[in-house]
Amino acid sequence: MADPASYRPKTSDIPTKPGVYRFRDEHGRVIYVGKAKVLRNRLTSYFANPDRLTPKTRAMVFTAGSVEWTVVGSELEALQLEYSWIKEYNPRFNIVFRDDKTYPYLAITLNEKYPRALVMRGDKRKGVKYFGPFYPAKAIRETLDTLLRVFPVRSCAPGVFKRAEASGRPCLLGYIDKCSAPCVGRISEEDHRQLADDLCTFMSGEATKFTKALTVKMQEAVAELEYEKAARYRDDIAALKKVFERNAVVLDDRTEADIFGIHDDELEAAVQVFHVRDGRIRSQRGWVVEKVADTTEAEFVEQLLTQVYADHADRIPKEILVPALPEEIEDVTTWLTELRGSKVSLRVAQRGDKAALASTVEENAEQALRLHKSKRAGDITTRSLAMQELQDALGAEQALLRIECYDASHTQGTNVVASMVVFEDGLPKKSEYRKFSITGDAARDDTASMYDVIYRRFSRYLKEKVDPASFATGEVEGESGEQEKKKFSYPPSLVIVDGGPPQVAAAQKAMDDLGIDDIPVVGLAKRLEELWLPDDPFPVILPRASAALYLVQRLRDEAHRFAITFHRAKRAKSMISSDLDAIPGLGKSKQAALRKHFGSMKKIRAASVEELMDVPGVGEKLATSIKDSLEDSSLSGVNMTTGEIVD
Repeated sequence: MADPASYRPKTSDIPTKPGVYRFRDEHGRVIYVGKAKVLRNRLTSYFANPDRLTPKTRAMVFTAGSVEWTVVGSELEALQLEYSWIKEYNPRFNIVFRDDKTYPYLAITLNEKYPRALVMRGDKRKGVKYFGPFYPAKAIRETLDTLLRVFPVRSCAPGVFKRAEASGRPCLLGYIDKCSAPCVGRISEEDHRQLADDLCTFMSGEATKFTKALTVKMQEAVAELEYEKAARYRDDIAALKKVFERNAVVLDDRTEADIFGIHDDELEAAVQVFHVRDGRIRSQRGWVVEKVADTTEAEFVEQLLTQVYADHADRIPKEILVPALPEEIEDVTTWLTELRGSKVSLRVAQRGDKAALASTVEENAEQALRLHKSKRAGDITTRSLAMQELQDALGAEQALLRIECYDASHTQGTNVVASMVVFEDGLPKKSEYRKFSITGDAARDDTASMYDVIYRRFSRYLKEKVDPASFATGEVEGESGEQEKKKFSYPPSLVIVDGGPPQVAAAQKAMDDLGIDDIPVVGLAKRLEELWLPDDPFPVILPRASAALYLVQRLRDEAHRFAITFHRAKRAKSMISSDLDAIPGLGKSKQAALRKHFGSMKKIRAASVEELMDVPGVGEKLATSIKDSLEDSSLSGVNMTTGEIVD
């Protein structure tokens, strides 16, 4: 890695004007492109104290070997130049939406003698009527196939048309009545063009007049006892309704908008967009991209808009709804307006139907990211690759078939708990999950808690390992002297603790104190996503796109989820307060005996001293103390979290 100080330019040499800058690596490749309102302010921020930089920015700065910049006349020019360079250089630390050129449209070629209906992509052509965009392509192909039943417009390529015209025989679509076969003269040029115009009218949203006309024809056919013809009209009406329902009205019929939703985590982001035209959702589009640079939501939105619309000005609607506005909103809006040729509104939906639809789009993005991750986790090839990559990165001698991950949770040092989750063959094994309550000196800080948990888990492992009989019966004698089922007899191939060097050192010390030297221990630091080994001053850095990094993050996240769930339950239980707690000499067991005997706090209050003495363990002195204390109190048990009265 290069030292940023070796290529840092003098502050006085950096201009104070708007511009675009490029970081290059030692081989001259552009690894990051950015823009700035004031170049000097932005560039000097990259060369501040490395410890203050975000992890991904720090990685970019240390990967780079040089930086250069270009001054431009305005922030709008900087925005345009930044996009051009990102497209040209494809920098590894920039977010790139690579799948933005595959919008399918339903096109009617009105510029041809016999207009065609087909699915088209790419740039729009003069004289062609477009409807869409639609996504996925399968949806519009199915729609077109349905529409050809009612509007049998030509859909074949010019070569097919010429061969049919020369042979005097139509293609298959002509035989099954999904083409009016103008190639063999079954329909005149004028009538065929009228069919194409009717199809355009229908796709523009005027479906009612066609369904009404078909309904009249169906009724006439029934009246004339032509039931086969009536059945065909019935099926045509059903086909049109099916197509029309796919484009249901959700907003005002004058609405033309693209609505974006974003859901992300530390590594990836899912983007969904609904294309609303004439108040109808015409199509849905989505991406899942790797977050290769630290960006705010506003910066992410700006990059998204520039890459989605830069080469497709014809797709820019009147209104664009996003989760967050770009920092340079005026420049972005001006740029979009210039591309479209008319005013574009860029805003965040706050209330009403558009806000509700925006929430739906965001939910789709969340589902898309979850599906993406579940597919990745469920792929046996990916899981095997992840375990092999992790084994190679850590230099482990044996395959990592069983991995245990530990995490501690507390609220300002209270209700300290810890979790242990188990992954076998890269998948969670929830029957092996365990949770720990931590008290006393072990609860004083995270390192003490981690030592306590690891020591307790592996002391049980050693205890079960020593007694062969317990393996045969599936039981082992616990600390209470009772027979318990085995819980810790199977050792892991790797132990991961949530945290950095201090937590790793504590876990390793527990292993050393137990004399265990054949189970590797590592820590995963969340902020930098680094793996720390005991007594190693430098962490193991897994590649950002590696399956191994994804696996350890899943382990860490699952351990955190399991720990915090247990912590919340314990905290809620501890926050239930009762008047009985304040009575000297009345412990938990005697409180339980009182509740069992009387059934409620109300009856305990109403009881006399003699009745209280009927409870096992309650003498005259304690009964008098209970009576006096409860008479001074007007409250029963109160849940301090909810305010609920607990009888």
